[in-house]
Amino acid sequence: MLKRDLFDSLEIRFLAAIVVRNHFGLPILLSQKDFAALKNTLLVFFVLCFSSLAYADLQRPNIVLIISDDQAWGDYSFMGHEAIQTPHLDRLARESLTFTRGYVPTSLCHPSLSSIISGLYPHQHGIVGNDPPWDGMKSGKPKPNRRIPPYLDTRKTYLNHLDAVTALPNYLSKLGYRSMQTGKWWEGNFQRGGFSDGMTIGDFTKDGRHGDAGLKIGRDTMEPIEDFLDSCTKDHSPYLLWYAPLLPHEPHNPPQRLLDKYKNKTDSLPMAKYWAMCEWFDETCGDFVQSIGDRGDAENTIIVYITDIGWINNRNKSGYAPRSKPSPNEGGGRTPMMIKWPKRMSPKFDQSTLVSSIDIVPTLLATVGVNPDPNLPRINLLDEKATQSRHRIYGEILDHDI
Repeated sequence: MLKRDLFDSLEIRFLAAIVVRNHFGLPILLSQKDFAALKNTLLVFFVLCFSSLAYADLQRPNIVLIISDDQAWGDYSFMGHEAIQTPHLDRLARESLTFTRGYVPTSLCHPSLSSIISGLYPHQHGIVGNDPPWDGMKSGKPKPNRRIPPYLDTRKTYLNHLDAVTALPNYLSKLGYRSMQTGKWWEGNFQRGGFSDGMTIGDFTKDGRHGDAGLKIGRDTMEPIEDFLDSCTKDHSPYLLWYAPLLPHEPHNPPQRLLDKYKNKTDSLPMAKYWAMCEWFDETCGDFVQSIGDRGDAENTIIVYITDIGWINNRNKSGYAPRSKPSPNEGGGRTPMMIKWPKRMSPKFDQSTLVSSIDIVPTLLATVGVNPDPNLPRINLLDEKATQSRHRIYGEILDHDI
């Protein structure tokens, strides 16, 4: 027999009445007083439920950009390469909205990265070459040392172009995001792009042309990323993380264990080195994604993958082959693109839709409910109707130096 004090709760009495009705077919009889009290209780219950749902919906997703450097669009096992093994990126491709026909608006590194972070074409953000001009360039004089004052002064002026546009970290900082730059970054100090944290200090006298200390990420360490993730976990901050290691970019100096593996797959040492670099990069991506999962952030983290520019490796010597970067051919500008967001998106392997790196910023802004600058080319990759309306991709061919 149940003790009488269990029925002192109105909610328990109501549940008991439901049991009686369902089991014996008898009506539920509540006094007017009990009904009013129950109505108030249920009102509070539903308010709490909807408040919890609203809070969950307002939890901003973390955003991660993984950007490989100088990698051919087909040089992944998920893209069908016969030798290169990329198990971690293969898994990411299976779990993502994956576009195999992705492109960057230029096959030159600096302008391409500026387009990824701004969502603008090079002619819009103003970064239209890797390096600014120098005195005597047109007269055929030798290139100057990139550390001398005249070059440095011109470079500082050139980099002011990015200050005139709103980059992705600028948008997100207004929503309480922290953001971190790691890897390649041509724009000087990480703060120039609106990042709150970063590795690149922009000291052009100490190899600061395109990353300085930031270029240690992936090749030498992942610790700065680990520390940043720990800090964001501690203060419950949503974050943006830019992971753009100098991988598989030259120098092609992979770990010996990987080089030995690929030397058994080809008689070309330059090819073996490059293939090993691709797997090395894949390993760092696996470590990175695992770190996100270890902190319980996997479900509410958007991961975007893209290559800054393409690459066709030269079989006979170090360097790239014809029709590679910085050409307008697919070897220079094509890349797979992936977007993973387990909380909101279903995986799909799309082999026909044309997408561009300039779509990344408007897509990410849409996920957090932000209206971008009206000058921003607007294609939200999560809007299938919008993506299906595109029938061509535009790009710009630029010289290495302005």
